[in-house]
Amino acid sequence: MKLYALSLGAGLLVGIIYSLLSVRSPAPPLVALVGLLGILVGEQVIPVGKQLLGGSAFSIACSETRATASVLGQLPGRQSDKPAEKEQA
Repeated sequence: MKLYALSLGAGLLVGIIYSLLSVRSPAPPLVALVGLLGILVGEQVIPVGKQLLGGSAFSIACSETRATASVLGQLPGRQSDKPAEKEQA
């Protein structure tokens, strides 16, 4: 959650600076962002669909194909790869 808060804070700061400089934001329009979301979800339709046709539940199909991680990225509090402890020589 901290990462999302920092990202939002950085975005707000840049937005304020753009406003003070009277510069228009180079961010893509909403329609482009929706299209990107469609691409992310569309990539997962076939693998999840195959799991569903095989008789898996939707949540299990998403888990087995790692569809949620592909679409949403790594969510806060769900770090699966814990850093290895350093060995002292």
